[in-house]
Amino acid sequence: MSFALVSPALAVKDTLVLAVGGESAEGYDPILGWGVYGNPLFQSTLLKRDAKLQIIPDLAESWSLSDDRITWTVTIRKDAVFSDGTPLRASDVAFTFNKALVAGGNIDLTPLDRADATGDFTVALTLKEPDITFMQHMITLGIVPEKGYTPQYGRNPIGSGPYKLVRWDEGQQMIVEANDLYYGEKPAIKRLVFLFSGEDAALAAARAGQADVLGVPSNLAGQAIPGMRLHVVKSVDNRGLMFPTVPDEGKKTPKGVRIGNTVTADPAIRKAVNYAINRELLVSGVLDGYGNPAFGVVDNLPWDNPAIRFKDNDPDKARAILDAAGWKDSDGDGVREKNGLKAEFTIVYNAKDSLRQGLALAVSDMLRPVGITAIPRGENWDRIKTELTHSNVVVYGFGDHSPLEMYKLYHTPGPEPMYWNAGFYSNPVVDGYLEQARAAESFDASLPLWQKAQWDGTTGFTTPGDAAWAWMVNLDHTYFVNTCLDVGQSQMEPHGHGWPITANIHQWKWICN
Repeated sequence: MSFALVSPALAVKDTLVLAVGGESAEGYDPILGWGVYGNPLFQSTLLKRDAKLQIIPDLAESWSLSDDRITWTVTIRKDAVFSDGTPLRASDVAFTFNKALVAGGNIDLTPLDRADATGDFTVALTLKEPDITFMQHMITLGIVPEKGYTPQYGRNPIGSGPYKLVRWDEGQQMIVEANDLYYGEKPAIKRLVFLFSGEDAALAAARAGQADVLGVPSNLAGQAIPGMRLHVVKSVDNRGLMFPTVPDEGKKTPKGVRIGNTVTADPAIRKAVNYAINRELLVSGVLDGYGNPAFGVVDNLPWDNPAIRFKDNDPDKARAILDAAGWKDSDGDGVREKNGLKAEFTIVYNAKDSLRQGLALAVSDMLRPVGITAIPRGENWDRIKTELTHSNVVVYGFGDHSPLEMYKLYHTPGPEPMYWNAGFYSNPVVDGYLEQARAAESFDASLPLWQKAQWDGTTGFTTPGDAAWAWMVNLDHTYFVNTCLDVGQSQMEPHGHGWPITANIHQWKWICN
């Protein structure tokens, strides 16, 4: 297959070919979740984050929260138009939020009561109760046109973002061009071609000089590609072991999914796993050095609590914890037991994900010397979510620019949480901190509460407390970039979906003649 989609002269000046994944089977509809992780590209958002993750305006000129912390009033800019020339008004913003509230996509807008256009350029977003984390939706939800929105919108998106879709050959490529009507800083790169090929084909295209930006897993980042340099982006994209925290008592969710694991319901098992894991070795051995050890889900973000850090790679401490909790190897087979129950569980991972497989295999080896048997098992992703997620240890990945993720992962869940708090973790003290954090009078006021939910000196969801997860690593996102392309300062990226590398695309420029 050839990827020479444009003439060499044009490619050098204003066209880039990107092989960074990100094809969305559901289309490019923000109402259904496009842009939640990463830049929506075709659409604008009310707010956005800069390279330092500070909140800055996009469509919004100003925004304020009422004294009762229920209503956000947002004034939007007057020069914004959609790529088809239709003016963007507050009614489009209200439509987008109201539609997303009831759409049942990947966006949880349940805190929203309603959105009302109170003028051509002013919208009121009224919440059901105070929730300071609602700002994240103002940062990620791309605005769609009320009159141009149809069930087929995701296949032909009309937006007010810096680029517009020109052609999409599903499973092969997408061509987008700069939106001449965009109100913001015009990108110097006029055309982008996204390749949706397999890893081998994308790598071959880059080696042949037919790709300018190539996203690769960390195990391929150490190679040399002629005419390209490695671009490493820090991320909050983490990988962790989700533990079922309730025993198996034969219960099932309303959809019939089995709940509970009696081994991992014991906090001593979960703590021992955390202390036995050698995270530095996971980074060097599985990530090839492109990443960092993870001790929580929000490491190094403003709402992180440094007090949760601990010395890992400590099998002696793991053994002491298990001894004190009554887990003994009484029959000498190398596996501890307690009340006739073996210290054994399965680590389930997506069979198509070699990195998660590597983590599961490595952790299994690390746990064996402390008397825990962890059996790695690759499974179909759909089966993990629909059958296995509440009764097995699962290698999951998360990572967001909002503390709301902590609430979703650790607040007492409803009867059918799927992958959000799949282990049915529940601690009323933690719930209280999380609820108070969301209801705080300002974002700054919420920070100590998010930190206390992690660990308040007595309890919390992290390893010093309930050890609801064993977080293992934070990934570096690795890209090869044409040596003639300056991509500016990349933003710390979230969990890997979409095209987060394009968040600062207005700064990209070709620097060769």
